[in-house]
Amino acid sequence: MRRSTRSMICLVALLFLGLAAPVVMADDRRPTNATVSFGAWQTDPPFDRFPNSSPGARNQHQLFPDKVTIKAGDVVNFLNSGTHQLIVYDDGTKPDDIDADLTTFSTGVPADTVLIDDPTNRIYRGPDPTLFPRDRSEVVHFPNPGTYLVICGLHSHFVEDGMFGFVEVLP
Repeated sequence: MRRSTRSMICLVALLFLGLAAPVVMADDRRPTNATVSFGAWQTDPPFDRFPNSSPGARNQHQLFPDKVTIKAGDVVNFLNSGTHQLIVYDDGTKPDDIDADLTTFSTGVPADTVLIDDPTNRIYRGPDPTLFPRDRSEVVHFPNPGTYLVICGLHSHFVEDGMFGFVEVLP
């Protein structure tokens, strides 16, 4: 009797393991994501943006965090707070590689905002930040391993504030 009970318990345990294994394995293959805050609104002193106030002096021109690590095939959610333009450069590009003298102008408000327009190794450039809602998200797919440079395309944010970071993509 004890032997058959023990055998039944083992059989049931193996059955549950067999059913659970594919679920665990499937989770390993699903793409995941990371989140980078592209700028942040300051709260000291208190700041009331209602109804739609967006003064740039109250926005921190930084990436939080300034480096994320994901796997090849994953995505990064860039949460833009304020007037910022997301630009991603290919594997191995360094901040010093960006020619900040290559510029273009925005077409919205404020007019003639200076934007970096260096196409060398650029793999993604977000929309004109003066035409779209200032607070928005952009989701970028990284299919290949490498270390990608991410900058704010507003000339002053990149050059004067050092607004850049990296996405490290593992195999």
